[in-house]
Amino acid sequence: MVAVMGVLRRVLLRASRSPWLARQMRNRRFVRRAVTRFLPGEDAESALKAAQIFATQGILSVLTELGENVADRADAEAVTRDYLKVLDRITEQRIPAQLSVKLTHLGLDLGRDICAAQLSTLVKRADALGNFVWIDMESSEYTDVTLDLFREMRRQVPNVGVCLQAYLHRTPRDLEQLMPLKPSIRLVKGAYNEPKEIAVSSKRKVSERYLDLARELLDNLSSQYHPPGFGTHDMRLVNWIRAYARGRSIAADCYEVQMLYGIRSEDQRRLAADGCRVRVLISYGTAWFAWYMRRLAERPANIWTVARSMMAP
Repeated sequence: MVAVMGVLRRVLLRASRSPWLARQMRNRRFVRRAVTRFLPGEDAESALKAAQIFATQGILSVLTELGENVADRADAEAVTRDYLKVLDRITEQRIPAQLSVKLTHLGLDLGRDICAAQLSTLVKRADALGNFVWIDMESSEYTDVTLDLFREMRRQVPNVGVCLQAYLHRTPRDLEQLMPLKPSIRLVKGAYNEPKEIAVSSKRKVSERYLDLARELLDNLSSQYHPPGFGTHDMRLVNWIRAYARGRSIAADCYEVQMLYGIRSEDQRRLAADGCRVRVLISYGTAWFAWYMRRLAERPANIWTVARSMMAP
């Protein structure tokens, strides 16, 4: 079964890179119905409403518009304008929500300077509004430039964070090199199909690496600007992190457990009720196919959930 799931994961990750499949599946009713489990709607208004509901449950949010590898400068600039509107709405409605952005969605493939201009506009507006912007991490070919742009933005304003992927061999060194900046770090396992020369492939070893990095973040809280975010749906890791924090007398509001909308919703509410600082990533937008395939590949249980939803009346 493990071998079958490994093959299925690779197939799904390859499918996520297929424009043809994206076009074919975009309007299939059963696919759209399954996708609604992972995002409240395709427009920003749906995401904002979901964030408001989470707020009533004591749960924080981070909003992201789906999309990547933008090939037109006008499209990248339009994405930035849309995010600026979302920042304004968050402020107007007093929603405890932040932003998370993909750099290729802001035009990174068109040139570093084009992307830097879009990102700078966003982080400066967020700073003026007392908000925060996370820079998402994409496939390994973008790691160097992503960290470089994070460093550039961090020199401009403090309210910007970056995602690190535990499965990359380079990540422990990257974290060590970032610490002098007083960074804000979101730690995830990693969801791209990387070769073994670049990333750890064993699930057990990825989890071990994740715990090592989590320990490093918790042991060095004073060297970070924003509470570190532990992005995982693996409750064994969550329970270990919480137990380790308690053992070190680390307050529950000194770190965050971050999960995706629609995954482990009961655990999200339970953790929040137990005093844990929980933040849910709420995605929206029409470019959901690649993102959705990666979500299915992350956990075999997601695939069975989708299969059941297809059979639902």
